Amino acid sequence: MTSRFAERCVMVLGGTTGIGLAAARQFRAEGAKLAVTGRNRESLLAVAEELEALAIRADMASLTEMKAALAEVEAALGGIDVLCVNAGVGGFAMVPQVTEAFWDDVHSVNLRGAFFAIQQALPLLRDGGAIVITGSIGSVSAVPGNVVYAAAKAGVRAMARILGKELLPRKIRVNVVSPGPTDTEIFKRGASEQDIAQMRELLTGVVPLGRMGQSEEVARAIVFLASAEASFINGVDLYVDGGCVELL
Repeated sequence: MTSRFAERCVMVLGGTTGIGLAAARQFRAEGAKLAVTGRNRESLLAVAEELEALAIRADMASLTEMKAALAEVEAALGGIDVLCVNAGVGGFAMVPQVTEAFWDDVHSVNLRGAFFAIQQALPLLRDGGAIVITGSIGSVSAVPGNVVYAAAKAGVRAMARILGKELLPRKIRVNVVSPGPTDTEIFKRGASEQDIAQMRELLTGVVPLGRMGQSEEVARAIVFLASAEASFINGVDLYVDGGCVELL
């Protein structure tokens, strides 16, 4: 294993499950000083023990909680070299069934929360650092029932491009990793075993490679874009989707 992040401070927002946890593990394995946020106290304790990470309970939808989390990171680590914005919520509803509450729940985390978390983190982010945001191929794919989530992730993509342009003087790179169908908890929450099996079968069927992605596969792309190996990559939206966007 390489040590691309030795003595570098990495903060993963939403790093206790799925893609975020897989990325946190890879960053730690490569020498990073790690801070992780999440909403579940038990998961945070497990991550703190496993990865020797600063684990902070914070909901990315709450500006107050994110400010407190960043203050804790500043006190403990001094600053941030890499910011990974991974926290997110999902859900499906056809257009006639979308409610204001559902729209607000998704966008308060996936778009509004992501923006203000980054905005508040900028004073701690060291010049020459990197921001990697978890997007989704849903932002460019017309999937019935995905209008709310897709709109939020499309907003994230637009935000990332403008953010990257504004941060050029500080040489902070901003990139997006957009997973395709990935076997994470986001499509399982609140679903029955039968619903999960049906959804997994459906998602597997739309991937040209014939399978869903794994969290570790997406995490490798995140870690790469955050590393010095990607020093000339800026402003991209990298599809990690088994060919869904380009081959269908």
